[in-house]
Amino acid sequence: RNAMSGGMTQGLARALEQAETDPDVRAVVVTGSGGAFCAGGDVKGMASGGGDGGRVATLDERIHAQRLNQRATAGRMHLMPKPVLASLPGAAAGAGLALALAADMRIMADNAFITSAFAKVAFSGDYGGSYFLSQLVGQGKAREIYFLSDRVTSDECLRLGIANQVVAADELETATIALARRLAAGPPVAYRYMKENFNRIAQGAGALDCLDLEATHHVHAGLTDDHKNAARAFVAKTQPVFEGK
Repeated sequence: RNAMSGGMTQGLARALEQAETDPDVRAVVVTGSGGAFCAGGDVKGMASGGGDGGRVATLDERIHAQRLNQRATAGRMHLMPKPVLASLPGAAAGAGLALALAADMRIMADNAFITSAFAKVAFSGDYGGSYFLSQLVGQGKAREIYFLSDRVTSDECLRLGIANQVVAADELETATIALARRLAAGPPVAYRYMKENFNRIAQGAGALDCLDLEATHHVHAGLTDDHKNAARAFVAKTQPVFEGK
């Protein structure tokens, strides 16, 4: 179920870094194989001790490594200036839920579900899940989902605004590709500024700060070839092509 072993998280971090820095990548999809999104941390590995007989890291070293890991995965998904779509073919649990929440949008199979799962294994939560979930559903509902660790169905996720779309399981891949292609065909510079605007709001920027930031970004976007071409296409009633410049 795509449990987050060290190798898996390192591979995800490398893939996300490559996707963010590759100018040919216009949108990013994160999904899971085998009918699940991600079961979260490798609990079996934790229960077995997870050691290899070598030097045991200190507490400070473990905390720092965890911080770096979270920034390179959930943090990069949240901050990269490109649309990130999480596609959930099945369960997203624990840290796996946090990864899904770090994306800009989520599309779920109708038989998929989410669960924080943290309370069931006496963990407090990681990968920014408490932050991302609070932004989507508010503090009260987010605390309920964390404290009780119950399953939340795809229909309930759609109602709460956690999921942007719910589709039949056998249609998920097709629907994901269609949405990803729509995002990839969009205006990259405008998307970059949109994402920064929303992130600044989530980080507590006040109304005047947001107004000023939006003004700066809006004027910048208006100077791009993408905007000028789109304005001409609007008048001509044709479909614009965005090149990211």
